[in-house]
Amino acid sequence: MRAVVYDRYGPPDVLRLEEVERPARKEDEVLVKVRAVAVTRADCATREANRRSGVAVSLISRLISGIRRPKQRILGTEFAGDVEATGAAVKGFGVGDQVFGTSGFRFGAYAEFICMRESARIAHKPRDMSFEEAAAVCDGGLNALWCLRGAALAEGQRILIYGASGAIGTAAVQLAKYFEADVTAVCSTKNLELVRSLGADKVIDYTQEDFTKNGQTYDVIFDAVGKHSFNRCKGSLKPGGSYLATDGLRNLFLALWTSRVGDKKVVFSIPPRYTKQDVLFLKELIEARKYRAVVDRCYPLEEVIEATRYVETEQKTGNVVLTV
Repeated sequence: MRAVVYDRYGPPDVLRLEEVERPARKEDEVLVKVRAVAVTRADCATREANRRSGVAVSLISRLISGIRRPKQRILGTEFAGDVEATGAAVKGFGVGDQVFGTSGFRFGAYAEFICMRESARIAHKPRDMSFEEAAAVCDGGLNALWCLRGAALAEGQRILIYGASGAIGTAAVQLAKYFEADVTAVCSTKNLELVRSLGADKVIDYTQEDFTKNGQTYDVIFDAVGKHSFNRCKGSLKPGGSYLATDGLRNLFLALWTSRVGDKKVVFSIPPRYTKQDVLFLKELIEARKYRAVVDRCYPLEEVIEATRYVETEQKTGNVVLTV
């Protein structure tokens, strides 16, 4: 089968298309013919061993992924496709079923085929949804869901989502509205109408206004793109408020510290623990027309380097997807 592989850490150019052996399914697994796969921030960070996050985080990344070279040569986690074959113990899926899901830190989805356990984070694809849209569901959706649950977001609370037009941000706006919160979305000028269409009650153009200086306060501030800091946002949090972080080693220490000191908390729980039920929950929301995946651009698998470079500009809207 064709797959995108890499044998050393580095820039997007280390990625290349290669013929590799098709994975062999086990009794409790399905073999999925991949039709589309998302290019995520996690893929990019893993490929370069989190170099941009500093020496300490890069070392931790290498301890997980491989000290000198990557142990898993094929990246890609969020996928959609058709069931090609099933193991003898599989009951919930059949050949030809259209599915979507995430392989998590097992990666392996930048390829024509991937094996997934039936009990893993995989589900039947939502009705009337393209493979490209389905591949874009889990990255932002599961990340946003995990963070919002960590903050125990409740009906009527005020939440500000910074980076509301990215993969996590577009998901967070929709999920926060589902939880009946009052949502303020922060993004660039070009995406104001998009985030309004996703349900944001108020929008702030960060090129025109600094939300930390407008006198407004919130129960939750969700930094969906890792661009702000707790110290900068603290003054915009209500007493007892929570700052939701999506990355940054400093936030791990701040989460421990603020859980004991002060009345404003950093919420940063790693590693995230997504479940099959979480994927099924997103599927139900999609079929109830309460959630949609936002896709910015699609590239063929052969153009994975170009797709990755675009993701690393940090200017994408929603998700970037490879078609296989």
